[in-house]
Amino acid sequence: MATNVLALVGSLRNGSTNAQLAEAAVATAPEGVEVSVFKGLENIPFYNEDIDIEGQVPAAAAELRAAAAAADALLLVSPEYNGTTPAVLNNAIDWLSRPFGASAASGMPIAVIGTAYGQFGGVWAQDEARKSAGIAGANVLEDAKLSIPNSVGRFAETHPKDDAEVVAQLQDVLGKLRAAAESN
Repeated sequence: MATNVLALVGSLRNGSTNAQLAEAAVATAPEGVEVSVFKGLENIPFYNEDIDIEGQVPAAAAELRAAAAAADALLLVSPEYNGTTPAVLNNAIDWLSRPFGASAASGMPIAVIGTAYGQFGGVWAQDEARKSAGIAGANVLEDAKLSIPNSVGRFAETHPKDDAEVVAQLQDVLGKLRAAAESN
C-alpha cells in the first residue's frame, strides 16, 4: 500500500517555482509514495475561532481538513516572503491545528521544503513553517529538508522534475516521510 502525501504549496502565483517543485514531487515520487497537491488554499478564510464551529466550518477549510485527514503525511512547500512563511501556508497550518490535540496535524509526519530567489533558498520561511507545524502537534521531520537557492536562475529553463539533483533530494525527503508514516 502506498503512502499518501498531501502537498500544500505556499505560493499562489502562476508559474511559481514552488508549485513546480510540488509538481516534481508528484511526477518523481519514489515507489510506494503517492503525492497529491491540495488546490484551493487561497479560498480558505483566515483562521478565526468564531467561525470554527463543528458543523459550520467554512467549506474550503473543511475540505483542507478532510484532505489532510485522508493523507499519511504532509509536504509543505514554502517560498520565503519578507523572511518568513507566506500567510496562506501559515493559515493552512492554523486550520489544521484545530481542534487542538485531535486535529488532522496531530502526530502527522510533516516535511518542509522550498525554493526561493535568494542565496539560502528560503530557509528562514521553512524554519518558521517547521516551528508552526510542530507547535500545531505535527511530527516535524527535522532531517527531511530541501532548500533550493536562486530559483529564478536555476529553473529559468529547467523544470525541477528535470533536474537530477533536485529529484534525488525530493525522493530522499519523500522516502523519509514514508518511513515516518509507516512507523506511525
